[in-house]
Amino acid sequence: MSDLAGKTAVITGAAQGLGRAIAMAYAQAGMRLALLDVQADKLKQLAQELNTDCLTVAADLSQAADTQAAIDTVLREMGTPHILIHNAALLITRSMQQIQLADWQKEVNIILQAAFILSKAVWQPMIDAGGGRIVYLSSGSGIRGFVEEVAYCPAKHGQEGLMKVLAMEGQPFKIAVNTVTPGAPINTPMSAMNYTDDLKQQWVDPMALTPAFLHLARQPLGGLSGERLNAWELSQQVGG
Repeated sequence: MSDLAGKTAVITGAAQGLGRAIAMAYAQAGMRLALLDVQADKLKQLAQELNTDCLTVAADLSQAADTQAAIDTVLREMGTPHILIHNAALLITRSMQQIQLADWQKEVNIILQAAFILSKAVWQPMIDAGGGRIVYLSSGSGIRGFVEEVAYCPAKHGQEGLMKVLAMEGQPFKIAVNTVTPGAPINTPMSAMNYTDDLKQQWVDPMALTPAFLHLARQPLGGLSGERLNAWELSQQVGG
């Protein structure tokens, strides 16, 4: 019996890419899953493939009301999560001349606003449960600037800042908050739209990064927190 069996994970952006890979790895470990994504059909298809207790919630995480309703449903149906993985993101490259406010808000809201709403919703339940784990998916864009990432870079930088603050506030309650950067080019639909040909020659299957997320789910309460972690390096260290 896995040490994670029966424990609940919430994963956003679960319909494809890295989120889907994390869901598969957690399902194999026997975890109960709450999967959030705007792509309802792909979510349902994934749930049918997973041999575990699975709740799918179709939600537009760019909308505050949708995000709040989705996490409220999760808490009502699944209880307090053992771990929250906020993986959902949108990257559409546009220059400052091209981007409009609505475009900017959509990307920022999916990445940063949703991180706040989801974390706020699980915060008190995790305190009441004696602790918990929150992980935000970051990237190189969380610490560097890139041309035509006028929304994505600020949003990822914001996630890094939110992580640092919540890690400090969560410490007395044994709530660990970390960010994870892939650490290697990964073969996902969003990457396919934005990677150069050189990066596509180097990319790896998202499943290769999942040992890092299993490791984070297994962290003891009050353990690793306030860190920006490299999923590729960590996965190589901890194995499956």
